[in-house]
Amino acid sequence: MIIITGAAGFIGSCLIQKLNAEGYYDLVLVDDFSDEAQNKNFEGKRYAQLIERDQFVGWLRENHLHVQFIFHLGARTDTTEFDYELLKKLNLDYSKDVWNTCVEFGLPLVYASSAATYGLGEAGYEDNEGQLNALKPLNPYGDSKNEFDKWALQQERQPFFWAGLKFFNVYGPNEYHKGRMASVVFHTYNQIMKTGEMKLFQSHNPNFKDGEQMRDFVYVKDVTEVLYFLMHHRKDSGIYNLGSGKARTFLDLATNTFKALGKEPKISFIPTPEDIRDKYQYFTEAKMDKLNAIGYHKPFHTLEEGVSDYVKNYLSQGKYL
Repeated sequence: MIIITGAAGFIGSCLIQKLNAEGYYDLVLVDDFSDEAQNKNFEGKRYAQLIERDQFVGWLRENHLHVQFIFHLGARTDTTEFDYELLKKLNLDYSKDVWNTCVEFGLPLVYASSAATYGLGEAGYEDNEGQLNALKPLNPYGDSKNEFDKWALQQERQPFFWAGLKFFNVYGPNEYHKGRMASVVFHTYNQIMKTGEMKLFQSHNPNFKDGEQMRDFVYVKDVTEVLYFLMHHRKDSGIYNLGSGKARTFLDLATNTFKALGKEPKISFIPTPEDIRDKYQYFTEAKMDKLNAIGYHKPFHTLEEGVSDYVKNYLSQGKYL
């Protein structure tokens, strides 16, 4: 069995599709399955069993002999969530339970960290494990992810193989349920269809013009390729960046969404909401040398390729991956 926590979510459900396409069907999906809209993400996919999130660690202790690999992708991912106790429970304490169970029963583990750990990038964007204490996340979500990364590295007892992946700005199919946290491609598409235009956030940083804030946007299909690679690699444990390695502007993202729809860009700018303004990343770019060094060399989609595929083959057709 292969376990996927957060299986009803964005990346988790896309991973199910990737594993199905590679002939893996004995999958155990773990999540809080109370959200009917989110559950559409795994409709039509092949799997063996659904396990509620709160029951998973107990289930794993009883069924560990049948488990081959664990992808722990489930988390509270809302960067505007300021209830740290909730984030501690779901992102830190729960992950520790999963880790310790993997150690006890000799199970390999890949878990989701985040580029939110890098904050404003004062310490750069290199996945150097010696730099974790220097990182200054901008919100409690980023703090919770960085705290788990630091905790994992401090453990004397570790899974025989483990990898923590710092996901950068992932976009693509199956993010319909994410609301405000969905990608700018998703919001651009929906604004274009509703109003014919797109409103991007203004820059409140004198070093960046409006729309020229830059992020490392990575297509979810590339993310699942890396996850699949690590499932077979099973060595070189540690923390890795997972982005495209190339920062692009929000203006690029929006313009390419218009292009994929065959429309002329019509873009204006609005103030960044005050609740996130002072916690806003103006630039992120993953250093990908570390993942390359362990043998991952498959090319990533360019922004143009990823946006075109997403808009034409999923958003425009209302399809899931």
